[in-house]
Amino acid sequence: MSLTTESYLIGLIGDGVTPSLTPSLHEREGAEHGLLYLYRPIDIAALGLAPESVGELVRAARNLGFNGLNITHPCKQLVIEHLDEVDPDAGRLGAVNTVVIGADGRTVGHNTDMSGFLAAFRAGLPDAALGRVVQLGAGGAGSAVAYALLTAGVGHLVIVDVDRSRAEGRAAELAGLFPAASVEARTTAELASLLEAADGVVHCTPVGMAAHPGTPFDTSLLTPRHWVADIVYRPIETQLVRDARAAGCRVLDGGRMAVGQAVDAFRIFTGLEPDAERMRAHFLELIAAEQRAEAETAGATTAGAR
Repeated sequence: MSLTTESYLIGLIGDGVTPSLTPSLHEREGAEHGLLYLYRPIDIAALGLAPESVGELVRAARNLGFNGLNITHPCKQLVIEHLDEVDPDAGRLGAVNTVVIGADGRTVGHNTDMSGFLAAFRAGLPDAALGRVVQLGAGGAGSAVAYALLTAGVGHLVIVDVDRSRAEGRAAELAGLFPAASVEARTTAELASLLEAADGVVHCTPVGMAAHPGTPFDTSLLTPRHWVADIVYRPIETQLVRDARAAGCRVLDGGRMAVGQAVDAFRIFTGLEPDAERMRAHFLELIAAEQRAEAETAGATTAGAR
């Protein structure tokens, strides 16, 4: 019989999470450590459940002997009221994506979106100039990234969003949390002048995903003195990443954050130190396999239509 102290049972709660690569990342790293580690998606869309059911799912996981849960859209904010304790950074962000369930049933929430991006940023863009940074996107992921950037020491952060009021609200919240820094909201119409004065740019919108191809701004504005970070990882080589490299910029691809949050969550769940580079290599294998499968499907569809 396997007890909770001898094995790990982890779940991922969210909408549309069945295709997630996170379970494979965790299970492979668990195997590398000689652990019995099982990670399963809990897709509320497939189960016909509302986002507000997240509290019931957390309680069910606790009662069924789960060791922890990852939480994703649209439940990161909703889950907080159902937890016994929340890490200070996650509390200030108002979002939890990792829940540890103790042997006594006590639930503690963390945010590894923030810590994962921070670790990835420090490792992937060491010594990056932090004087003035422009961030595109003020949504949930953008909030975690902006918090991480300010934690890293960014002196002046400009948040740009198509929803000006959302950008202003996020900037005001962050300015209150980081009084030593300057945080402001600006419009997309001002991007040209903002990028001209910036050291780096961080992209946190859906543009560049397979369903939303293209770039979030005119990449001819990039110069070799800029560094560029993208959080989109499907595909890993977004148009922004390719254009930034071609412009001579130092680049952080979106896979770095995806792996970073998984690395931190694994550490929190197990108390063991994961191998971040090994998890990165596995992540790239999964992405490559996914791309090959998509190409084969597209080829078969084209052939069938002839």
